[in-house]
Amino acid sequence: MMTRRFFLDGLECACRIGAYDHERHGPQRVIIDAEIRLDDETEPQSDSLDEALNYDLIRESILAIAVSRHFDLQETLAREIHDSLAALPGVTGVRVRTAKPDAYDDCRQIAYELSDM
Repeated sequence: MMTRRFFLDGLECACRIGAYDHERHGPQRVIIDAEIRLDDETEPQSDSLDEALNYDLIRESILAIAVSRHFDLQETLAREIHDSLAALPGVTGVRVRTAKPDAYDDCRQIAYELSDM
């Protein structure tokens, strides 16, 4: 059986996120990864964008959510992204990972992952 997936790795954006007072002064750098499993039966039968899930839509959906408001928790941000991507046509599973690379000086990043795959 063939599996179809899209991967979006390392989308960096400025996001208003954090529950602490010092995190509420301005946006923080957030890195978002997404993996999207697609229904095998929706594979394009021709070389036409009209038959495919346009990955511009995936990227734009993620960015629109990330900059839409302040999020106290990475969990909330990841859930909203997950649910938005899961609602796209032909999507059968989603994995979303959010990371705050500047949260601590002694860590490369602090991350959260949500998946139904």
